[in-house]
Amino acid sequence: MTGDPLAFDLITMGRIGVDLYPLTTGVPLAEADTFGKFLGGSPTNVAVAAARLGRRAAVITRVGADPFGAYLRSELRRFGVDDRWVAEVAGLPTPLTFCEVFPPDRFPLYFYRLPKAPDLEIAAGEVDLEAVREARVFWMTGTGLSEEPSRSATLAALDARAKAGTTVFDLDWRPMLWREEPGPHYERALARATVAVGNTEECAIATGESEPYAAARALLAAGVELAVVKRGPEGVLAVHRDGTVAEVPPVAVDVVNGLGAGDAFGGALCHGLLAGWDPATAMRYANAAGAIVASRLACSSAMPYPHEVEEVLASCR
Repeated sequence: MTGDPLAFDLITMGRIGVDLYPLTTGVPLAEADTFGKFLGGSPTNVAVAAARLGRRAAVITRVGADPFGAYLRSELRRFGVDDRWVAEVAGLPTPLTFCEVFPPDRFPLYFYRLPKAPDLEIAAGEVDLEAVREARVFWMTGTGLSEEPSRSATLAALDARAKAGTTVFDLDWRPMLWREEPGPHYERALARATVAVGNTEECAIATGESEPYAAARALLAAGVELAVVKRGPEGVLAVHRDGTVAEVPPVAVDVVNGLGAGDAFGGALCHGLLAGWDPATAMRYANAAGAIVASRLACSSAMPYPHEVEEVLASCR
């Protein structure tokens, strides 16, 4: 852990974009005529979630030199996330992501990241490796491994960490964003991370195992210290290398949009790890944060404040 009092609690790295959601749920995109515009991108939302919980957070990413890029940087600052490492890439548009919202469990995503997303243009020589090394938590994602130069930049950041502090690999499997076999790249990242987080499908991509306990054991064998397997309606399983096992049930909620729940879970998980909580306590807190966002339409702007999470936890006791 860093001794630098100015170090960030959390630095995330990777995807960013503008989320456009129909303001009426249950309406196909072809029929929707009003949309909400939101800051999006999983690691970006994780940083927002942690900032809402009082953590000093920053994101390493890239946007287009266009009005949408300016909007995203403005939103990051509004949410209290440091944008010093958010640079513009000339010639590539800021990505857009459309979503159809069919509660409780169908939320198709449509990514517009062509000809290439700026966040995949992060080069290793552009990353502030000292800041990455000093951060108490560093969070990276599978999408960042999908193309060069982002892949090499992400691996360079992991190498700079050398497993110092907490290094989280969000498995983040988005098949439409990959052009090659992900397995070898996931393997390299897992060997450099201390925590892995993913649902059963993502665990299967990373390890070949989808049964939760088998997946957790495979993630530990790949090199991490803590494996977090999200099981949807069955809650979450966390297994630590020291033998600690935590099975935490989900928080019941009327789902409006489930897309931001995982990012809220991630930001709250970072908060719990920073606080030194045991796995069960951290998972309960993260589950509550995720449930709050699942009950709201937006992602970034829906991230909960501490008192909201505490209220949900109190209602579950």
